[in-house]
Formats: sequence, structure tokens, C-alpha cells
Amino acid sequence: MKQDIRILAIESSCDETSASICENGKILSNYIAGQAVHEKYGGVVPELASRAHMQNIIPVVHAALETAGTELHAIDAIAFTQAPGLIGSLLVGAQFAKSLALALDKPLIAVHHMQAHVLANLIEDPKPEFPFLCLTVSGGHTQIVLAHSPLHLEVLGETIDDAAGEAFDKTAKLLGLPYPGGPLVDKYAQQGDAKAFTFAEPQIPDLNFSFSGLKTSVLYFLQAQTKANPQFVQENLVNLCASVQHTIINILMKKVKKAVQQTGIRRVCIAGGVSANSGLRSRLQQMGQEQGWKTFIPSFQYCTDNAGMIAITAYHQYLGGKFTTLDAGPSARSEW
Repeated sequence: MKQDIRILAIESSCDETSASICENGKILSNYIAGQAVHEKYGGVVPELASRAHMQNIIPVVHAALETAGTELHAIDAIAFTQAPGLIGSLLVGAQFAKSLALALDKPLIAVHHMQAHVLANLIEDPKPEFPFLCLTVSGGHTQIVLAHSPLHLEVLGETIDDAAGEAFDKTAKLLGLPYPGGPLVDKYAQQGDAKAFTFAEPQIPDLNFSFSGLKTSVLYFLQAQTKANPQFVQENLVNLCASVQHTIINILMKKVKKAVQQTGIRRVCIAGGVSANSGLRSRLQQMGQEQGWKTFIPSFQYCTDNAGMIAITAYHQYLGGKFTTLDAGPSARSEW
């Protein structure tokens, strides 16, 4: 085994093009290029995302190498996001990574995007000791994961329909907020009364989640209220945002508490784009103090889609000898 292990990682699963350099488990650079083109459409347009990745990927990799103070010939392995995600977006990152690996004669590492979100908690100090629980919440996924080791992650529960991030974004759209609406709901929620309005909290068995009922509850409530008062949303925007956010966080944290009770594991992390939500972050810390948990929250740059989390996951796969071949293809959906 080499004394120093330097990995170039590429993330392109949705609408962020990102590259990162990791050396011996330390992130030296984590460069992310967003895509403003989707804002006017109210959501990510897959074809436009793929084109933007093609435009961004070379400058982003160059910036990551430059920031890390290294060059391609010094890289020991190339990592890429294999699944899940938008297939066109994944293809851009996968083909670029495979081409680099072939040209440089370097080993290739395929990374599962959701596993990488969990292991983002290993980037900075303090790091959680294994085993730990992780609530992974994003626009497309909501899961509770038991991390036995970097290479052994077990899904204990997940959404049976919509993800928490989608519930935030769809609610924002119902409230007339521009895309991406989730961060705006969080912003306005900080100014409102979280108990002003009550919305449905589904009773789903075990550690699974459901958010489709909440979206329907919000929709019907707004339809009834705006029929009586067309200005209802504008007059109550901050309270509506606060109440919806409070409900979503309640749903999430009740399941986390149940997972701790079932497993006896009191080290709890969060991950994924929605883990950047200020209400969720503060609620986890509050519950941690009340329940005696050790809680871990990644920095904002490692919450949303980023190559730093791909790099740290690839580093542990490198140590475990978990490589892939050039015929490995991306997948829009993939089991763990």
C-alpha cells in the first residue's frame, strides 16, 4: 500500500458538477459548480443538466487540482458517482472519470451517492465512531442508515413515496416561492410561528417515512383558505413556512428517536441536502442534549451534492481494495 493515497473524485448525479482531491482521508479541495439555468423552469431539466455538466466538468476538475496544489500525474485513483441520479448527468461524470483512468492508467472507483452522503460525516473532526446512525435527507431520498463500518452500511428505514426534500420544494411551489424553494421555506420559517397551523403527520410502521400525505394536506388547506381569502398565503407566508417545516422535522426526528431506542446506538448524524436546513440542525442538537446522544452535523459544503463526500468514500474503498472496471456503467436507481 502506498504511503500517500491521493484521489480525484467527480460528482455529477443531478445539477451540481463537483470535483475534489482527497489525500490520506483529508479533503484538499472541494469545488462545486451549480446550474442557474433550471430556475426559470421550476425544477431540474435533465437534458439541460447534462449539457451544463459537459461545459463545467473540465474547469471544475482543473480548479480542484489547482486548489489542492497537485497535478493529474500525482493522482493514485479516479472516483465517480455511479448511482443513483439523473442518468444523463451520471453519464457525463462516469465517462469523464473512465477516460481519465484509462489515459493515466489509474484504478477506478465507483461510488454510491447515498452511501457517500452518510460518510460525509467522516470528513471533519469530530468524527463519529462506528457504529452510528445517520438520517439522510435530500430531494430524492429519506433514509435512516446504520453505519457498521465505512464499507458496511445498512438501511433501517426509508420513504415509501416522496422524500423530505421534495416535500419542502413542492410546498414552496404551492406557496408561490421560486425554485429551489426549500432554502426559502427555511429562511421564512425562522421568522414565523411553527404552531400557527397543523398539518398531517402520517403514521407509518417501523422506521419508514411518508410525505405524500403531508403534501396533500398542505394543498387542500391552502385551497380552502385562499378560496375564502385570496391574500391568505401572502398574509401568512412566514407562519405557513414555519408550520410546514416544523411538521417535516417532527416526522423525521420521531423516527430517529425510534431508531435510537431500537438499536441502542446513541451516536447520531445527519446528511444530505436537507441537512443544511437550520431547523433540522438545531432540532438534532436539541434532541441530542435532551436524550444524551452524541450528534454530528457536516459543514454546509458537505451537505448538498459535492465531490468531497465521493472522495472520502472512495478513500475507504481504496483501503478496502474495492475497485471497479472500465465497463462499469452508471445507474439512475441502484440498490445498496
